[in-house]
Amino acid sequence: MIAIPGFVRILVVVAALGASAFCAFAAGPKAYVGNFKDSTVSVIDTGTERVLATVPVATGPDGIVISPDGRSVFVSGSGASAVSEIDAASDGVARTIEVGKGPQGLAATADGRWLLVAVNGDDRVAFIDTATHAVSATVPVPKPHTIAVRPDGRQAYVASQEPGHFALVVVDLAARTVVAEIPLEKAPRDLEFGHDGKALYLTLAGVPAVQVLDPATNQWLAPIPTGVSPHIAQHFAGMASGVVVVQGPGEVLLFDPATRAPGRSIGVGKQPHWLDLSADGKKLWVSNEGSNDVSVVDLAGGPMHTVPVGNAPRKVAVQRAASAGTAHAANAGGPAQVVAIRNFAFEPAQITVKAGQGVTWKNDDGAPHGVAFKDGTAGMDLMLPGKTFTRTFDKPGVHDYACSVHSYMTARVTVLAP
Repeated sequence: MIAIPGFVRILVVVAALGASAFCAFAAGPKAYVGNFKDSTVSVIDTGTERVLATVPVATGPDGIVISPDGRSVFVSGSGASAVSEIDAASDGVARTIEVGKGPQGLAATADGRWLLVAVNGDDRVAFIDTATHAVSATVPVPKPHTIAVRPDGRQAYVASQEPGHFALVVVDLAARTVVAEIPLEKAPRDLEFGHDGKALYLTLAGVPAVQVLDPATNQWLAPIPTGVSPHIAQHFAGMASGVVVVQGPGEVLLFDPATRAPGRSIGVGKQPHWLDLSADGKKLWVSNEGSNDVSVVDLAGGPMHTVPVGNAPRKVAVQRAASAGTAHAANAGGPAQVVAIRNFAFEPAQITVKAGQGVTWKNDDGAPHGVAFKDGTAGMDLMLPGKTFTRTFDKPGVHDYACSVHSYMTARVTVLAP
């Protein structure tokens, strides 16, 4: 055996520690994929496209939502009675929240305060208070399947799969009551609001088209023709085109949100189920239930990558904000941190900087917004789309603020000592 000098051993240990610290903090935004048959969630670094961890969760993960600040990942177990809450910093289950029999779709309000759960087996929508991690209210809805919250935070639309009475059920989020029901001829699958809230995209079982609802009037617009079995349709902020996962041909179909005309299609894996957009808006992450992998689609036309995951991946969700560990490393000094305003929310809703560092707010939304600090410090009353506002924080403390135009949009800056 060759003896290794003591100082060399120290250098090796220091290098190893440095490498592990780099791995802990250098990872970019992560993608979380629910493997339905394994009852696990695969955690993927979207920068390296490598699986970082596999997390056991409640049986039958059938819904995944990431909190607006990127710190918590909520996973519903449709074969159980609980929602698993994953801490995105450690990628371990922080707690299990009992909600009722067979929870399926999830949706979060833009401020991250409430998580709505479609408790299919108990015929109700449960409201989880994310501050107390418990159910604080419920609204009766027959056989709820999926949920979409309007970007303005006023209403939620719920896909009700009650046999013989298929419908969209509209819930007033402040009053916690049903205010409308829109009958459907076929069973509803998924429903999503476009980023600007002007259209609700709905897929129906057995219908090769995406239904489009004007939520201002609850009137149907011309549908978007697709191939067999469209599942999720969405128009993400920053994308000129909308996107649809079409399960039959195994593709993602692009469409024009204004004319609803279909455009080019992009082949992915077998039986694609869900999709989400990368934090930088350049790639689509598509879960393929039939091929046990995730397709990473470069929207600029670059090569498509495939990431193997677990058995029967269904939902996929991508962080828009870094987790706590990543954010801490990024805030260790240097340039101003950026808060994007999109989908009527501040992203991230909570950010940590050091004294002497700045924060820049950028309005990436289609509506005007503003920044108003609770302590009366000068902000910016009106930020038109594309405009920015920067503030440098000189002293440690906690600074709560809201949108000066939409008071329900709230967020926080925490300033640490340098």
